[in-house]
This record gives sequence, structure tokens and C-alpha cells, in this order.
Amino acid sequence: EAHHVDYVNAHATSTPLGDDIEASVISRILGQSEHRSHPLHVSSTKGATGHMLGAAGAVEAAVSCMTLVDQAVPPTLNLDPATDLNINKEGIRFVTEETLETPINVSMSNSFGFGGTNASLIFTKYKSDPVKQFHRYSVT
Repeated sequence: EAHHVDYVNAHATSTPLGDDIEASVISRILGQSEHRSHPLHVSSTKGATGHMLGAAGAVEAAVSCMTLVDQAVPPTLNLDPATDLNINKEGIRFVTEETLETPINVSMSNSFGFGGTNASLIFTKYKSDPVKQFHRYSVT
């Protein structure tokens, strides 16, 4: 469900109209969920890497997975919250200054391509089952 998503790696190509539309949709669909008990953290890697075209989605998916491993959200570099974007979107927090250490159990990566080729991937933190793990490696 929408309120389970803790982090979104936004497509965010630094186009004012596109970024504002994406942020508004993230806010409306994920950030404003009536069951959300904490802000939805949003950042983008493109401020650090530029747009890597065909590689962008894979790198951003990897960053989204790393938030689950590190329990930390990387900031969007080169984003000035005061001037670059209307970042007062309800229910979401843009991470812009420094890495934010926070619990992340579900992350999402948005990738939008030319001609309407769009994808959003959702990743969840792995939770091992100690009983199954024990039986899997036991010798009988």
C-alpha cells in the first residue's frame, strides 16, 4: 500500500515543469496517504551523475536498493530548495542537504523515457526467516 513506501528516487531531470508534475503526483499518491505516519523521503541521483540516458534507470534502481541496505537516503545534489522547485508538497520531504539516516523498508525508483516508456520499481527490505534458514542448511 502507498503508506508503506519510505523512499522515492525521483526521475527528476531538472526540467521545472516535469519535476513539479512528478513531485505533485508523488505527493498526491504516496505522500498524502491517510495511513502515512512519517514523511515520504524523496531524492534524485541525477544531480550527482547527470542524466545517463539508458543507464539512468539501472543506476537509480541500484541506489534505491542501497537505501534498504544502508538505511540512509542520499541527498539530491545541486538542488536549491528555495528556488529550484516548489518543494512544499504535502507528505513528502525532499532530502537536499546531506545523507539522511532513517529506517527504510520499502523504496521506489521512477524512470521515465522518451515516447512514454515509463517504469516504477518497488523494492522491499529482505527479512530472513531464521527457521527456514536453519532448515535449509541443516544436515539430516
